[in-house]
Order: sequence, then structure tokens, then C-alpha cells
Amino acid sequence: MKYNDEMEPRKTLPKPAILRIYKIDQEISKGRYPNAPFLAEKLFTSLSSINRDIAYMRDMLDAPIEYDFFKKGFYYKEKTFRLSASYASAEDLLALSMAKSLLELYRDTPIYGTALNLLENISVPIQGVENTKWLKERFVIPPIISVPVKPEVWQCIISGMQENKVITFMYFEIVSGKKELKRVHPYQLVFDRTTWHLFAFDEEKAKKRMFTISRISNTKASDKKFTIKGELDYRKIQEVSFFTEVSEKHYEHMSKRLYSLSPVIGKQTGKEKVYKFAVEITEGIQQLKKQPLTEDQQIVKIKNGARLTFTSNQFEMVLEWVLSQGANTRPIQPKLLVTKWSAVIKKMAKLAGVTKK
Repeated sequence: MKYNDEMEPRKTLPKPAILRIYKIDQEISKGRYPNAPFLAEKLFTSLSSINRDIAYMRDMLDAPIEYDFFKKGFYYKEKTFRLSASYASAEDLLALSMAKSLLELYRDTPIYGTALNLLENISVPIQGVENTKWLKERFVIPPIISVPVKPEVWQCIISGMQENKVITFMYFEIVSGKKELKRVHPYQLVFDRTTWHLFAFDEEKAKKRMFTISRISNTKASDKKFTIKGELDYRKIQEVSFFTEVSEKHYEHMSKRLYSLSPVIGKQTGKEKVYKFAVEITEGIQQLKKQPLTEDQQIVKIKNGARLTFTSNQFEMVLEWVLSQGANTRPIQPKLLVTKWSAVIKKMAKLAGVTKK
């Protein structure tokens, strides 16, 4: 089937058609003489859509498209012609390029391959465009250590969330050191720094909790459906926080690993112990005012700095934050924080060969 000259061409280009048009451009430029049925099948669309795309390319983008009746396909009358990205907005080009760079943060997750393939297809127009080449050198995403997720575990969880079906799996509990059978209602997937977690309702314990996906195995989907009761959104339940998805009893294990600390130490609701923290700081006061650690944070000026107070049940994470501030921060309360901070400082001094005179 050749191009239908009587079909009314598009006056504007729908966004879903952008990818198709650049794919059509690729196929024609290869000199393979693709026809409408071939392109429709390859691009998973209809013949009418392909014909409108061809018409738009010819009439609106000045593409020198011709149809060869002997080879039964399209070709460019000008052999060197290729579509440019000049009609695409600068904002679109910038956003797509940045998205491809930021996707590196999720390289070891099951969604990486699919997402990258989608972005590669969408960003066909920006490949080779001079005004976007600078992005590769100016937007840098350093390599990160992430915890791989098994595709079969991921797919089972996704299916359970889509269909509101109960799933079962074996889960390695840090506290007991054993694998336990879990039957849960999958609610949300939560990504925290380097690890994916599943926020779900645990039928055995009759409460909502967080499961670290890398400790999940032998997932199975059941035919039983569940009804969501109460609040589904983890973010609303846990208030403002970026690292409260793992309970306090797991921090002893987790704190042995290297983490990049999030700037927010949000107050968390629940039954876990909430501590009242007080530290003295000498630098970064203005930044803390702009980006508070918690919603109830208070800063009072003192000699040579300020006194910072706030509440949180994330004791180990607060300890990590205090230590990360180096000589600019000194803990005042609770006593447990002062004790642990002092113990770490003494070990560091010993490693540095510092001794009392």
C-alpha cells in the first residue's frame, strides 16, 4: 500500500507521533524502501496513523518523501536528508537529556532496562544535536552502590499491587536471623537511597510494615484479593521523612553499611521510642533554617554558634548525621547520643594516633 494522497494531513503533531516520525525517518534513510504496512507493524500503530505521519513529514517538515512503485516503498529524493530536532523546544531537549543521565541512579533495578529503552526511543530527536552535547560533560551522576532486585520478585509484587492480590514470600528477618513465611497485601514500592522496600500489610502481625525487597525470595501470587483499609500512602503515614522506611530495630545492622545521609530526619509516628535531641552547631546554621531536619526543629543562638533541638525516633541516623558534621557539631542530649558519639570519636582519635599528653 502506498501513501494516500487524499488523506488530510495533520496540522499539528501529537506527542505520541514524535517517536513514530523519527522511526520512519530512520527506516527511510536506510534506503530499505519501507511501505505503510511494514511501518504500521513495526511501530505498533494503524495504517491511517502512518499515512498521516508521512503527510506531516512531507507537508510540514519539508521531507522529500517519494514512493517507488517498483520497489513498493518510500524513499528520500534527497539521499542525505534527515529530520532535524529544530522544531522541538529547548526545554524538551534538556529534560530528556537530563532524564537519561538521572536514570543511572536506578541501574540495578528491574525498571532500568525498560525505562532506558523508552528514553532512548523518545530521545531520538536529540541524538547528534549540537546544543545538547554539553549535557554529557556538565551533568554527572557518580556511580552508586545499589542492591540488585530479582526480576521475578519484582514482577510478582507489581502484579499483586496492580490487581490488589495477596502475595506470599519467604523473608529473612535480621533480628531472628531466619527466613519466615509472610503473607501480605502489597501497597507501595519505596526506594530509599540504595534499596527498594515494599510497604505492605502483614496478615500474621495484622499491621502495616516495610519489607526490604533484597531479603525477599520465593514469591507467589494468590487468587485472594484484598481491600485497602485506612491510609495507603506511606508518605502520609510516616509524615515528612526520607529514611524512616526501616524500623528502629533494624538500624544496628544497617548502620554498619555506608550511607549518604538525607538532609531530612523527619519525625515519625508509631510506637517506636521518640528521642529529644539537642546539639550545638558552629556552622551551617542558615542552611538548617532553609532545610529543617524535622518539622519541630528549633534553633536558638548561643555564644559561638547555635543550639539545635528536635525530636525523632531515628536514633542511629541522627548519630550518623552528627558524626558527619565533624568538629562543627557537639551532641548535648540524650545521654545515649553523647555516649555513642564520644565512643566513636575516641576510636577515631586512636586510629589517628592521637594520645593525651
